[in-house]
Amino acid sequence: MQKRIAELESLIRRYQDSYYNGEGEIPDSEFDALWDELKALDPANPLLHRVGADSGAFAKARHVMPMGSQEKAADPEQFLAWAEKHAYAEYLVEYKLDGASLELQYEDGRLVQAVTRGDGSVGDVITANALRMNGVRRTLHSEDGSPLHFTGGVRGEVIMTHHVHDTLFADKANCRNAANGLMKRKDGAGSENLVLITYDVWATSGEQPFADEEGKLSWLSAAGFNVVPLRICGSPQEVIDYRAAVMESRTSLDYDIDGLVVKERAVDHEDASRDRPDRQIAFKFSLEEAVSVVRRVEWNEAGATYTPVAVFDAVDLNGTTVQRASLANPNTIRSLGLRIGSHVVVVKRGEIIPKIESVIPAAPDENLPPVEQPAVCGTCGAALVDEGTRLFCPNKACAKRVLHQLLKWVSVLDIRDMGDTLVRALFRDGVLRSIADIYRLDVQKLTPYFLNEESISAEKRSLGAEKVALSIETHRRVTLARFIAGFDIEGIGETIVEKVIAAGYDTLEKIFAASEAQIAGIYGFAEILAHTFVAGLAENREEMELLVSSGLISLVQGAAEGSLAGKSFCFTGELTTMRRADAHNLVKENGGTVKSSVVKGLSYLVTNDTASGSAKNEKAAKLGIPVIDEKQFLALLGR
Repeated sequence: MQKRIAELESLIRRYQDSYYNGEGEIPDSEFDALWDELKALDPANPLLHRVGADSGAFAKARHVMPMGSQEKAADPEQFLAWAEKHAYAEYLVEYKLDGASLELQYEDGRLVQAVTRGDGSVGDVITANALRMNGVRRTLHSEDGSPLHFTGGVRGEVIMTHHVHDTLFADKANCRNAANGLMKRKDGAGSENLVLITYDVWATSGEQPFADEEGKLSWLSAAGFNVVPLRICGSPQEVIDYRAAVMESRTSLDYDIDGLVVKERAVDHEDASRDRPDRQIAFKFSLEEAVSVVRRVEWNEAGATYTPVAVFDAVDLNGTTVQRASLANPNTIRSLGLRIGSHVVVVKRGEIIPKIESVIPAAPDENLPPVEQPAVCGTCGAALVDEGTRLFCPNKACAKRVLHQLLKWVSVLDIRDMGDTLVRALFRDGVLRSIADIYRLDVQKLTPYFLNEESISAEKRSLGAEKVALSIETHRRVTLARFIAGFDIEGIGETIVEKVIAAGYDTLEKIFAASEAQIAGIYGFAEILAHTFVAGLAENREEMELLVSSGLISLVQGAAEGSLAGKSFCFTGELTTMRRADAHNLVKENGGTVKSSVVKGLSYLVTNDTASGSAKNEKAAKLGIPVIDEKQFLALLGR
């Protein structure tokens, strides 16, 4: 960890230097990621409490007002976490300008020097360059032309407009880099192409010429300065909605912004003087977010369930083009207030699948059509059931549902050689109509699906049919968790059933007898999933009991009496006599548990390369966990 901290310190210093003394090498988002990683690894690191520094090419001067860095919120969740601790009656929201900070120092209304941000306390004096910029006032006057006898500092951001960049400086990477380079030129050339937009002011002599943060902007505007736009929001959610609207409209601005600054109405100079003020925050935009327009909603069918998917105008997220996102269920559509034509915030954080995070409120005069929801099953014609969390076909005999369940069973039990094509062909011909039918298949029934009529009449053997029949035969012993997971109950996989078994419901009879309330009380469940689980069991109970009572399936309880009971295993590397999935099954069938990583308390790490210097081997050695090979693992099973 110390090595990584040192690497981060070096990178941050390097990129700060390039930002303050020339042209930044990396985007803000990449710099923020490095900063956040260092903050997570070493919160007290001194580097986190200093700003970058300018070069030695100019005279130095100390600021008269604080020029520290702001805390950041990269997404609505982080902003809400901050807002919980900062409950204001109003939230004053300003654009976070993407330029270079500059402080103008005045004495009795006359500009005496302009100082760059520097290290937050001391910066470069670039007065001559600043006087050539649009928006810098040499002397201060009120709106009626009378002189203002103001002594103190005015803070703003030096920016280059998109028009100037495209016309004169298209060779520069972006507007901010171009502005930063021009304002630091010794000869001042090009500074006339820059603009100062102000957002803060502080008098060092006499009374403050404003009553609150809104008053600051009013005073600056009256004094002739360009000022940042202000929006006053009544709640954190209103701030989030405003941010979404600005994300969409910022492409029409002639200058760059990379977020919003959120603060309270009252002026808190003491807090603002800290190196990282607490009572205001930079609510940044992210490369992982974009605003788009929903054009339609499609309904994907998988088994019994109909899942809505939003299709919207293509946007770029983290370098990939995205135009579809799952809406999960009807309740999501209703809670979002989504309609066709809605403007939405699309996110793709942490490399996960795209998601619609919120809907930007529509204008009062907009009359957007609602999302149409299918009413009947497209396969069997049954009326669909809308439970809110799920829209589904209730007809257990629906051909689409039956086929999906058959495919799920084969997949969960990992019946080799019985692929989707074969299952679909058997279903099409009426040979398979239930899970029980799988166990009634034999070589004779399977042969026509591997050999043509001529080969069959010649009494040729079908090795393919024999392999499938053998694979079915070897999958008659099934753990209770896998047995239930194979029945294609929405959201119920093997791992979740294992939680039920671990809670004491370790037989099929006990699970059937459990109520929704009892299941909901198990870790990993809640009311909705418990309802789905119990309803799914009830729907499939007859076939489950038939499979077991007829002897077609033999349930392996995997209970405490197994030879591996109480032991846990982690497998790494390639096995020679079996597949990894088969090894996992053997562990579970014999009462053991499988871990995906080496953790404290693990019984064995299984690998055929016991001398390897892999991370898992090293961790096992460090924790004193026995490392065994495949042969030793099988010996534990008496094989």
